[in-house]
Amino acid sequence: MNLAFGNVYGWSVFVAPLERQFGWTRADTSMVFTIVIAMTGFTFLLSGWIYDKWGPSFCAFTGAMLASLGFFLSSFSRTLPSLFLYFGVVGGLGSGLGCAVIIPVLAKWFPDRRGLATGLIVGAYAASSAIFGPLSAAVLVPRYGFATTFKILGAIFFAMTMTGAFLLKDPPENYRPVGWTSGSSRGVSPSLYQFTTREMLQTPTFWLMWLGYAFGCASGLMVISQLIPYVSSRGMASPSSVIVFLVLGGVANTLGRVLSGWMSDALGRLAILRLMVGASAIAMPVLYAGGANAARLYAAVVVVYFCYGTQLSVNAASCADFWGIQNVGLNHGMLFTAWGVAGVIGPRIGGILYDKYHNYRAAFYTAAVLATIALLFESLAKRPHRPLVSSLDNVVARTSKDSVA
Repeated sequence: MNLAFGNVYGWSVFVAPLERQFGWTRADTSMVFTIVIAMTGFTFLLSGWIYDKWGPSFCAFTGAMLASLGFFLSSFSRTLPSLFLYFGVVGGLGSGLGCAVIIPVLAKWFPDRRGLATGLIVGAYAASSAIFGPLSAAVLVPRYGFATTFKILGAIFFAMTMTGAFLLKDPPENYRPVGWTSGSSRGVSPSLYQFTTREMLQTPTFWLMWLGYAFGCASGLMVISQLIPYVSSRGMASPSSVIVFLVLGGVANTLGRVLSGWMSDALGRLAILRLMVGASAIAMPVLYAGGANAARLYAAVVVVYFCYGTQLSVNAASCADFWGIQNVGLNHGMLFTAWGVAGVIGPRIGGILYDKYHNYRAAFYTAAVLATIALLFESLAKRPHRPLVSSLDNVVARTSKDSVA
């Protein structure tokens, strides 16, 4: 499912054909990416609530239908508002509904390797751009045009997501991996207290991590949304060059999610987040300073995408560890709204800066500043403590129950 949902990262493949066909500006086409990212992020909140109430099936099937429909309807778009609606709103709503249930389901199946499991599943989301991006850029769009490509991808994604939705299920109640007990993980220890969403929102850790998540992802998305036009401006506009950058970005994004999730199981969630966000702040200006040197550009793209991918997997695993698994659907949905905000401010600011200065310097250096701000917030975050009032309420409730018994 996530392999199909993640094709929103391949949006930059459609930017140049759409601008040539309809005369749209970079800010116009960037807005499409902004809307789909924002819709996906904020729909996580709705999907998390539905999941906690009724389980994964409804969200999974509805998301599969809408995400595929968004691609198919986009083939008929000839105006910006219609593309905003079909690709941005419909596609983003479907992506959010479908993706949101996968992470909490995996967190329940693999409490002993939560970081690695989450990294693998969100890694599939990132891997989509390395598979479908080159396929679209090298084969589908040149041969059939962007409209037919939307239809072909919609049909492929429908088959993939409906199959995944049928197979997606929660583990049995009180499930535990063989030989595992709560707290036995090496680098992290899951919370024994199950925070409600209201209690989570009262912890300073949530807001520090939310701000770090939002600024860090805004930094990455600002660059990702402009990658193909940027490398083209450096004299690498050939189809083979575009494919190389798409594959590199997709692979690095995937590895960032998987390897960072695995490392965070051993070294701790916040330590890995701080390391990768800090590296991202350095890589952004290096990417611009690489000029037309292909090797430097390749290296910088790998670092930028790797560090961006880290935030998606490690923040998701942190949510289950820090605030408990019982309400993880809604709690993670609330934390994930940071990614939705990043989808608004990152690509949009990047598009506006390009239209104003007609180069990428301002956007890339602004991205470095945003990553630095994210590092500050992540550095201030600490593991949350269970709320004192709720703890006392729980003791009183148990005592009263024992007395009645």
